Amino acid sequence: MARIVVDPVTRIEGHLRIEAQVDGGFITDAWSSGTMFRGIELILRGRDPREAWIWAQRICGVCTMVHALASVNAVEDALGIEVPDNARLIRNIIAATQTIQDHVIHFYHLHALDWVDVVSSLKADPAKTSQLAQSISDWPKSSATYFKGVQDRISALVASKQLSLFGAGYWGHPAYRLPPEANLLAVAHYLEALQFQKEFIRIHAVLGGKNPHLQTFLVGGMATSLDPNEPNATINPERIDFLLQVAKSAQPFVSQVLIPDVLAIAGFYRDWFERGEGLGNFMSYGAYPRASIKDTADFLLPRGIILGRDLSHVHPVDPGNITEYVAHSWYEYTSGDQTARHPYEGETNPRYTGPKPPYEYLEIDQKYSWLKAPRYEDKAMEVGPLARLLVAYASGQPDVKQLVNSTLAKLKAPPTALFSTLGRIAARALETQLLADRLVGWIEELGNNLATGNLQIHNGEKWDPNSWPETARGFGFFEAPRGSLGHWVEIENQAIKNYQVVVPSTWNAGPRDAQGQRGAYEAALLKTPVADPERPLELLRTIHSFDPCLACAVHVVDARGRTYARTRAGVFGTWG
Repeated sequence: MARIVVDPVTRIEGHLRIEAQVDGGFITDAWSSGTMFRGIELILRGRDPREAWIWAQRICGVCTMVHALASVNAVEDALGIEVPDNARLIRNIIAATQTIQDHVIHFYHLHALDWVDVVSSLKADPAKTSQLAQSISDWPKSSATYFKGVQDRISALVASKQLSLFGAGYWGHPAYRLPPEANLLAVAHYLEALQFQKEFIRIHAVLGGKNPHLQTFLVGGMATSLDPNEPNATINPERIDFLLQVAKSAQPFVSQVLIPDVLAIAGFYRDWFERGEGLGNFMSYGAYPRASIKDTADFLLPRGIILGRDLSHVHPVDPGNITEYVAHSWYEYTSGDQTARHPYEGETNPRYTGPKPPYEYLEIDQKYSWLKAPRYEDKAMEVGPLARLLVAYASGQPDVKQLVNSTLAKLKAPPTALFSTLGRIAARALETQLLADRLVGWIEELGNNLATGNLQIHNGEKWDPNSWPETARGFGFFEAPRGSLGHWVEIENQAIKNYQVVVPSTWNAGPRDAQGQRGAYEAALLKTPVADPERPLELLRTIHSFDPCLACAVHVVDARGRTYARTRAGVFGTWG
């Protein structure tokens, strides 16, 4: 029996440590530790609720705008504000753009190298790679000359001995199965995806002023000007044409590059449709309102919970049933660390009690993570693209059912294959296709509103704090690329009294709770094979399938600058 440690887990945002017990070549237990301490929540206290989104958005620079959207939703919920239709559309466009770009980056630049052996591509025959590419897709960049050029670039990189992010790969690992030609194809698309995401995110530059951290959100709507006769307006006919051009560029890339690549890679790793499931419980808050944000039943991606892998029934989500434990987290509650607290009563009292670095292993029987442990009705939940897809599929969402059924038919796999490491990858790709198709429609709706004179973008009815109740509470939610994101705000005397955030990677990467229930990462790693404990590639495949974002998951700071503890850079990352 051996204990393996991966610290830090790379190709993610933030600092994550995974420890796993390996016995007989398989993981028998695992522990997930968020090792970075940073944040936002406490500095929001006492501030104007209308500016909360500006600060909350800085929780992370990868998901960029998702915290801004959840934050304005929370304040609007507290104050009973409905946003105009144009604001709904622009928020949907911004959010879908973020998710499409993020999913493409995740597959190619964060996760693909767990399945693709870059160095092996040097052995490929470019002509055979061209034949492979043309057999799975109509993508125009598929000539032997093109792939020879890519191969020459890789060869030059290897010859320079400066492999950069390719330098620490487990190249030659026995768990890699793709033939050299498939590896070359994937590396070529890795490079193309870099260019795609750079061009595609220009939608944010138009609608948000910049990326990351867009500047045009407002409680009550958006600060985006609409005027068909004003050349300098944010939205005019010329800008609509530009947005449509960029949005339409995503459709062929997703359908002719991303989806075929996912299916091709899955064909060589079919046994991973039976690995990495974990909890079997999945939750989605729902996203992309077709009318009002209050009408969650009419969302493109519906709200709901799947329990115990049962796709025959979708359970409702009541935000009042969400709590967080700190039994194994480096925090303390005034009511005791074995109890759970709802975010409205949430406390952020950091107290590091772990071993002094450098250390060999976590104190797993005590507190071992900066992440809290969220629970729904005391049940651990997985959130993310797979959860959204399963809830939508089980709810009978027509577009999702068609996408899932056609993909499963191509893979010759049953729906239960989705409960897996590869299922998460497939779900993320299918969601990308769904949103790429819908994005064009939302931009066209916005253009129609512009053409018919519907120009309202902000509801200023309750902008004056003197119109607010003395106290108010609100819940703001969004389905971020990595899963269910919730912001809770309590307003008293026109200022924020308390603010709590529960993010997707807290749900997935959180430690055990007071009952000893594992979080999603910890549960998903069980029974994972490990061919070489010194190079635990298989472990990374499942962890990366969640697309970890630990910067979001730990978000606390003391506004008075007090030091709670000190750690050494390289073990916990850099302490600020």
